[in-house]
Amino acid sequence: MFKRGVITDEISQDIVEAASLAKKYGLTGLEIRSVWEKGPHELEEADIQKIKETMNEYGLECCGISAPFYKCDIDSEEEVRANIDILYKCINLAKQLGTKYIRGFTFWKKGELSDYIDKIVERYQEPIRIAEENDIYILLEFDPSVFATNARTLTRVLKAINSPRVKGLWDPGNDIYEPDGEIPFPDGYDIIKDHFVHMHIKDAAKKADGTIEGVPFGEGQVDFEGQFKALIEAGYDGYCVMETHYRPKHEISEELLALPKGSAFSMYGYEATEECLIKWNALLDKLGIAY
Repeated sequence: MFKRGVITDEISQDIVEAASLAKKYGLTGLEIRSVWEKGPHELEEADIQKIKETMNEYGLECCGISAPFYKCDIDSEEEVRANIDILYKCINLAKQLGTKYIRGFTFWKKGELSDYIDKIVERYQEPIRIAEENDIYILLEFDPSVFATNARTLTRVLKAINSPRVKGLWDPGNDIYEPDGEIPFPDGYDIIKDHFVHMHIKDAAKKADGTIEGVPFGEGQVDFEGQFKALIEAGYDGYCVMETHYRPKHEISEELLALPKGSAFSMYGYEATEECLIKWNALLDKLGIAY
C-alpha cells in the first residue's frame, strides 16, 4: 500500500498548520518546500529543529525535500555552481529530517531536449558523486518549464543518466500542463512506471482556449481512480504526496508555479488542500483502499 503525504507550503508557511492538517486527514508524511518564507536550502539550524520537533509532535515523517535543484540555466556556470550549493544544503536538511529523497529538475527549457541531453547527463555527474557520498537520491520531476516536459522525455533522461542515485518522480497532473498532450493515465504512467520511486498528485483541466486551470482533486482530467488501482496492483509502497496547485479564489501565477515559495504561493492553500484531502479520502473509500 502506498503512503500519503502533502507538500508543506500547499497548506501554509506555518509548519504547525501544515502538520495539523496532514494529521487530521490521516497522512503520515510531510514534504518540505518553503517554510516561514524560506526555501528548503535557506532554512537555518533553528528552523530545522522546529520542523523536526513539530513533525515528532504530530507523528509525521519527512518524505522528501522539494528542492528547486537544477531549475537554472544549463549553460551558466555561475547558476550551476549555485545549485550545487543548494544541493549540499538540502542534503544537510534531508539528513537531519531523516529522508533520502531530494527533488531535482532538468534545467530551464531553452531549446530541444535532443540538443541538450548529453549536457544534462554531463551536468548530473557531480550531483551523482555527491549523492553517492551522502547516501541520498535525486528524484527528477518533469514540468513544462524544463527540458523534460512529460513522462516520455523524463524517462529518456533517466535512461541516459543511468544512475541508481537518480530516479523518477511521477506527477500525473503535470501531464495536463505539458505541451505535447501526453495522457497522464494510462499513457504517461505506463512509460514511467518502472522508473519512479515517489509521486506527487494534483489535478488540472485544459480549457477550450488551451489554457490550464488547477482544479480540486478529482475534478480535472487525471484518471486518479485508474491510477490508484494500478498502484495497488503494482504493489507501489512509496509516497503519494498532495501538491494541490489549486486555489479557490485565484489562479497561481506562472512565475510561482515555476518556483513555488512563500506566502503569495500559500495564500488560500489551507482551504484548497483541505478540500482536496476530503475528496482524496472519499475516492479511497469508494475504491475500498484503506488509509
